[in-house]
Parts: sequence; C-alpha cells; structure tokens
Amino acid sequence: MVLDHLAPKIEKIQPELKLRHLIVTSLTEYLPFPWNWLYSFKCWRNKQQVGPRLDLRQKPFTALLAGKAADAPPLAAHSQDIATLQYTGGTTGVPKAAILTHRNLVSNVLQINAWLPHCRRGGERVLAVLPYFHVFGMTAAMNWPLNLAGAIILLPKFDATTVLKTIHKLRPTVFPSVPTIFIALIHHPDLRRYDLTSLWGSISGSAPLPQDVQDQFEALTKGRIIEGYGLTETSPVTHLNPIAGRRKPGSIGLPFPNTDCRIVDAETGCRDLPIGQVGELLLRGPQVMSGYWQNPEETAMVSRDGWFYTGDLARMDDDGFFYIVDRKKDLIIASGFNIFPREVEEILHQHPAVQDVVVFGVPESYRGETVMAIVVPKPETPLTAEELISFCRERLAAYKVPTIIEFREELPKTLVGKVLRHQLRQEAVAKLQCP
Repeated sequence: MVLDHLAPKIEKIQPELKLRHLIVTSLTEYLPFPWNWLYSFKCWRNKQQVGPRLDLRQKPFTALLAGKAADAPPLAAHSQDIATLQYTGGTTGVPKAAILTHRNLVSNVLQINAWLPHCRRGGERVLAVLPYFHVFGMTAAMNWPLNLAGAIILLPKFDATTVLKTIHKLRPTVFPSVPTIFIALIHHPDLRRYDLTSLWGSISGSAPLPQDVQDQFEALTKGRIIEGYGLTETSPVTHLNPIAGRRKPGSIGLPFPNTDCRIVDAETGCRDLPIGQVGELLLRGPQVMSGYWQNPEETAMVSRDGWFYTGDLARMDDDGFFYIVDRKKDLIIASGFNIFPREVEEILHQHPAVQDVVVFGVPESYRGETVMAIVVPKPETPLTAEELISFCRERLAAYKVPTIIEFREELPKTLVGKVLRHQLRQEAVAKLQCP
C-alpha cells in the first residue's frame, strides 16, 4: 500500500519486488470539499500523481474497503510474531532489517507509560512531526499516544514555520523530536511571534542534544525537555531522563524498567568495567529485537550470550545515570589518542555563530587520523575557520582541535534528522585524496 505521489517510485522497482497487488491511496479520499479539490489541483500543478492509475493495474484503497475485505475474520497474532521489519537508518553503513515482535513494541509502550505515570489518559496532545516509518516516530508519536488515548496532532513533514504555527494554535502538550528540529525552531527568524508554552514535556532522541539547545528550548516553552537513548534494534527506547525530579546535563538518563545494562571493554566485549570508565554499552530487555532479517552473520556480531552489543561507547556514574560518549565506529584515533567527535561538537556548538556541526576523522599521514569539522554558521553571521580553531584551542586539548574546517549552508540528514556522518566522511576522504 502506498500514497499516490509515491506510487511512481514503486512502479520502477515493481518487477523486482514480485508484488501481486499495489494498493494506492490518496489524501483526497480523506479530505472534505473543497480541500480535496484544492489538493488535487496542487498535485496537478506539481505534476504529481493523484489516485491510482488503473491502466497500470493499481487498485484504489477505497475499493478495497468497499469489498469483502472488511468482513474477513481478524488474524490471530501472538506476542512473539513479527510485527515489523524495521530498517536501521544507514547513517553508519548499509541498513539492516531489525525483527521487532509484537512483544517488543508493546513492551516499549508500557515502559514509557511506567516512566511517565503523571501523563493524563485521554488528556495529552502529542505533536507528531517524526515520520512513522522511523522507529522513534512509530513508538513515541504513534503507538504510545494511541495507548494513552491521547490526541495526535499529525503533520505530514517537518517545516519550522508550520510547526511553530501548529504549537501556537493547537496547543500540544508533548513533543517527541530530534535535536536538528529543536535547533531549527530556536533559530527561526519569527520565533517570538509564537507561544510555545503549552509544551510541558519534550523528548529528544536519535542524536546527542547540545546543552545550549536544551536550555534555549526550555526557556521558550517553560516546560522540560528530556534526553533519552534508543536504537532501531530496541524498539527504540532504553534510557530516558526523569521528566520530574533530578536529571543530569549530557546524560541519556536511567535505564527503563526491566532493562539491564552493562559497560564492557570495547576490545574484547567480555570484561565488565568499573563505574566511570568508558566502554561498549550492552543491553538486555523485552524491547530488544530477536535479530536481523535473513542476516545471521550481523545478528551473531551484535547478539551474544543474551546481550545486545550496541556499538556505542558509554559510561555510568555513581548514581546510575548513563552517558553516551560516541559511536564505536566514529572514534577518531590521532597519534594514539582517542578523540570522541561528540566532545568536539559540544564545544563548537557553544560558539555563538554556529548553528549546526558534525565532526569526524579523516586520514592523515603523520597522525594516522586528524579531526575535521563541517560547520553550518547562523544566517548572516560572519565566521572563519581560524576563529573556530582558536575557540577550540581555549577549550580542548591540542590533539582534539579540528585541523580542517569546512563551511556549508546545511548538513545532509535522514528524514528523521540524523546527520549522515558516514556519507560526509566518505566525501571528505575522496576530496582529500584527489591530487
């Protein structure tokens, strides 16, 4: 089943998919007059398909609903049955299909309920900007509010102006989102025209939340934004800061109920490390996937002795709060020193002229690797590489200071807002290797 304006993409690969039926639906089927007509006219102007093209054996969703399918008996589903094949984002390599069962998805929703017990059943209004095909959007912006009997204010895609107007007019109370969206909102030129104070709680995931972004967004909403952690393979949430009470800046919070965690040495993955030391984060819980679809080799690499190896480097403090230091694959090793990109990014984010930034390592003949940063300056704000390097030298050890800085108007990101670090690094390495 597919939306009409995406159907041409499916047509191109349909012979490879061996699909027997292609069910096409359109927003015109759900909009009242005259909005359905206006939508059709806009699609016609943009040369987009509206509805199914019957000459290509596409079938309309409305016809399916009018047929006998509505009288079909319900399918029996068991907790261990596959609910979805959820693809990883592909920001660090080739996407893989995580097998998430009904038990995985339901468990994660119940864990969120247990973590946020003061949420009013039938009384919350959740702003859904995250795409539902992404595991964070599916769980935090669809499954959870449905279980809570909350209203879902659904936007088809992210547009900063539309989001601000929606918050101002429809008064959502909870906003699950990602750092890049929060950054775009706080830097919107007309921000002061909108009242965001209906948001008592916002949840940030998918990428590290810079401290200054958290502080600025909370000042705007008068509510609280809490950072959490999760992966596609864990349905996704495993950690979250408390919405009330104590939280810690830079921390992903505490483990969810029934979620076990270990920090082990990154080299062997076998030796448990003491509190405060950095190692690979291991997880075990009811929300953890059963494996990767038709990929036993990758499954064996991340699932050992009942534990899921996240590939993330982390530490735990004396109070049980966890901190993600960086991706194991993203670690930069320069002259034998370990450099975590997140630490350098946090410093660069503190510069008043920096809007967005990504840091990674590139090959260098003398040090092995060196630090490179791609920076998006704030609009109409002059900024030089020398200024940023000087700024970093005052706040970082010498070996962590970026030696290469490139400026761009924007960073390439996934549809959920994750920076495509892997792609940027490949581009940078190719450019540096050119004579």
